[in-house]
Amino acid sequence: MTEEFQIRVLPQVAYNEANLKAYIAQEKGLDQRTIYRVRVLKRSIDARHRDIYVNLKVRIYVNEFPQDDAYTKTDYQDVSNKPSVIVVGEGPGGLFASLKLIELGLRPVILERGKNVRDRKLDIALIKKTQEVDSESNYCFGEGGAGAYSDGKLYTRSKKRGPVDKILNVFCQHGASTSILADAHPHIGTDKLPRVIENMRNTILNCGGEVHFQTKMTSLILDGDKVIGVKAIDNHRSALSVTREFYGPVILATGHSARDVYRYLAEANIEMEAKGIAVGVRLEHPSLLIDQIQYHNKNGKGKYLPTAEYSFVTQAQGRGVYSFCMCPGGFVIPSATGPEQMVTNGMSPANRGTQWSNSGMVVQLNPEDVEGDDLLRIMHYQEKLERDTWQQGDRKQTAPAQRMADFVNNRLSYDLPKSSYAPGLISSPLHFWMPSFITKRLQEAFKTFGKQAHGFLTNEAVMIASETRTSSPVRILRDREKLMHIRLAGLFPCAEGAGYAGGIVSAGIDGERCAEMAAAYLEQI
Repeated sequence: MTEEFQIRVLPQVAYNEANLKAYIAQEKGLDQRTIYRVRVLKRSIDARHRDIYVNLKVRIYVNEFPQDDAYTKTDYQDVSNKPSVIVVGEGPGGLFASLKLIELGLRPVILERGKNVRDRKLDIALIKKTQEVDSESNYCFGEGGAGAYSDGKLYTRSKKRGPVDKILNVFCQHGASTSILADAHPHIGTDKLPRVIENMRNTILNCGGEVHFQTKMTSLILDGDKVIGVKAIDNHRSALSVTREFYGPVILATGHSARDVYRYLAEANIEMEAKGIAVGVRLEHPSLLIDQIQYHNKNGKGKYLPTAEYSFVTQAQGRGVYSFCMCPGGFVIPSATGPEQMVTNGMSPANRGTQWSNSGMVVQLNPEDVEGDDLLRIMHYQEKLERDTWQQGDRKQTAPAQRMADFVNNRLSYDLPKSSYAPGLISSPLHFWMPSFITKRLQEAFKTFGKQAHGFLTNEAVMIASETRTSSPVRILRDREKLMHIRLAGLFPCAEGAGYAGGIVSAGIDGERCAEMAAAYLEQI
C-alpha cells in the first residue's frame, strides 16, 4: 500500500529518516515496522518565524518496497544514421537541445570551443597559480558552460515556460541526487555537476551523436536567407587551427560571454537588439552570520538545517537592485574570459560547507541607460567596467574589494576580512571609482536590506568587484512561434547567450524547445 500526504515538522524530523518514520507512524496510527520506505516528494523550509518548520509532501510504502525509480527515465535511441543538427555550445542549452534531438530521432553534432569538463578543471585551477586566464578554457567556456562551475543551482521561476520536472529528471538519470526533485531550491553542487555533465555527453556519444571540443564557430554558412551550417576552427594542437565546415540546421547556444560571436553577428547584419543586464559586485558574508540572521538563532543552522539562503530585492532611484545567484556555504570565483578582465561569480559544493556565503548584488541596467544606438553598447559597458576593475586590482586576477559598511559610508577599508576568493583581494575604494549609477543605488539598497535583516549590513561582509555576467547583453531576434531567427531560416538562437533564458533550468527548457523547432523545420524542407 502507498499513501501520499502533507506534513509540517521540525528540522530534526524532516532531515532524519528514522525520526520521520516514527513521526508518520504515530500520526497515522501505523506500526513503524510496516513502513518500508518514505519518499520525500517536495520539501521547503518555513523560516519566517522564530520556530523553524519544514513542509513535506511524502509518499509512504507500507509492507512493500518501491517498484519504480525515484525519477522518470527518458529513452534515447540510436541516431547514428539520422539527419544532423549542428549545436554550437555545450552548456545547459546545448546539452538539453542535443538530448532532445536524440529523443526526436535526429543526430546532434556539438561544437564546443572549450575543453571537456575534466581538462577544463585543470585550466581553472591554474588561474590561482598563474593569475592568467585561458581565453578558451575557463569558468565560462568549456563543456557544461558557465553553469558547470557555478554551483549547479536549479531553482527557476520559469514554470510556465516548459517542463521543469523533465529537466530535473534528466539530471537524475545522469547521476544527480534525486533530492533535486523534492527541494524547493534544488542544487547539484559544483563538485558533483561535472560528472553529471560527462554522463550526459556519454549518452549523446553512445547514441551516435558527435562532440567536438576546442572547435570554435567563426561564421555561419548561408544559402540565401537560409543557414545550412557553420564554419569553425579546430584548435586541437594536432590540427593547428584547421578550418572545418559542418552542415545542418544550427542551434546557436553559445552562452552569455561569447563576445566574439556577438561581434560576428553584428558585422554580418544578423538582426539583434541591445538587452538590459544587471551589474554590481559579489558580496560575501560569513555563512554563520547568514545562518544566524535567516534562522533567528545565535547558534546558526544547528545540526539538521541546511546552510541558509537569502533573497533581497528593492527599488533604488528608479532601478531594481537585487541579490543574484546566491551561493550558501560557497566560494567567490574569477570568471574572466580573456585578458584585462576582472569578473566575479559564485559557486557552492554539494554540502554547502564552507565558512562563507555569497551572492551577486546587482543593479538593473537598461539599454537606455547607455548612450548611443550601437547594438553592442551594453556589451561595451561590461567590457569597460571589467577592464577598469582589472586595473584597480593590480592588473591581475587579484580583485579590488571593500568592506560593506565602509562602502555605504564612503570609507576606505584599511584591511579586509578573510575571503574564499582564491586569487586574493586588494583593498580599494569601490565607492569612488565604480560608476555612480551602480554605487549610489547599491548604497541605498544595502541600507534597506540592513533594515529588513538585522546584522546584514556589516563590516564583516566584503564586496568584491565586479559582477557583470548576469545575462546576455544582446537578444538575437527570433520568431516567437518557430523560435527561428526572424530572417534566417535554419538558425535557432538558443538559451542564455541568445537572450532567452537565465540559469541552468530555463536554458535547458529553451534548448529542448529549440530542438523541437529544428525537428519541425527539417520535416518541412
